Amino acid sequence: MIEIISGSSYSELKTTTNSFNIDSPFLDINFFEALEKSKSVGVNTGWISFPIIAKRNKEIVGFMPIFLKEHSYGEYVFDYSWADAFHRNNLNYYPKMISAIPFTPLSGSRVIAKNNEIKKLMIKSIEKILTDHKISSCHILFPNEKDHALFEEMGWLSRKGVQFKWHNNGYETFDQFLATLSHNKRKKIKQERKKIELDKIIIERKQGQDIKNKDIDFFYECYCETYRLHHSMPYLNKLFFYELVKSMPEKLLLILAIKDDIKIASAFNIIGKETLYGRYWGALEFCSGLHFELCYYQGQEFCIQNKIKYFEGGAQGEHKLARGFKPFKTFSNHFIAQPEFRDAISIFLNDESNRINEYRSELERRAPYKKTT
Repeated sequence: MIEIISGSSYSELKTTTNSFNIDSPFLDINFFEALEKSKSVGVNTGWISFPIIAKRNKEIVGFMPIFLKEHSYGEYVFDYSWADAFHRNNLNYYPKMISAIPFTPLSGSRVIAKNNEIKKLMIKSIEKILTDHKISSCHILFPNEKDHALFEEMGWLSRKGVQFKWHNNGYETFDQFLATLSHNKRKKIKQERKKIELDKIIIERKQGQDIKNKDIDFFYECYCETYRLHHSMPYLNKLFFYELVKSMPEKLLLILAIKDDIKIASAFNIIGKETLYGRYWGALEFCSGLHFELCYYQGQEFCIQNKIKYFEGGAQGEHKLARGFKPFKTFSNHFIAQPEFRDAISIFLNDESNRINEYRSELERRAPYKKTT
């Protein structure tokens, strides 16, 4: 018999996740523990750990990364208008439930289990929690296509989005990749990289145990500068990054830019089995083209040199298109407890889906690659 329970900390899953053959570093329990230990999630953050856990004879046979949310920040799937509609009708939208990797708009599994039967039991348990505790809704953010289809099958609303991914088509060198681009795009990238060379900027990559706390101190200064320039506060604190260096160093890649023997910028990446994920960046000095060098070209070169299939550079950014990234679909699923709001949101999502499809088609027409006949 399968028992479904809700936990209060991801440390409860510490010894079990290896048995699920999880390929995403963001589903590594060390990642969740870093969030909890650093208090980047928890009391006073609006993110309360609430993992759904399936057990058979005390053995964990499935789990879902769930959080209770008091706001919609750090999600990258925007539902502020939905919350406003609830409040205008004197209904509480918060707290809500979400399945997501906090502050991380990357696709992956959101229902981890031995089989579909266990997955469906966990999904049904969420629907029951919403009803029993009068919670407005649950939102599954950035599920992979397989999980997305399962939620659709179970009647959850579907939402689509677009992000950008670079495909390493077995390139031996960066120049071989450039050769696949149109003349103008290839020329532009060469000019940007030449500018870095002329400015005598040295690029240094650090991995694993070579990343020291002093490197994180510098990176975090850069990270905070990015938020300052956008007049906002960073979601993650320095302790979170210290914890990652301590618990999963083999999955980290830090890229540094050095000018006149002084570090001026950095980019923080996380390495998966098939994908490099560009996550955070910042610079203490402006240099033309430096953002593209650290956030895109260095990542692409690293993938080529290490035979990594894909490189995801984070949410949004049509400028990625000109640098060889291709648009791909992202998904979310939503269970709205109140039928009248569910119907209205369903109509909205159908209209939005048509616009997303048109947008993606437009992006594909603007692909930077050479036209083939």
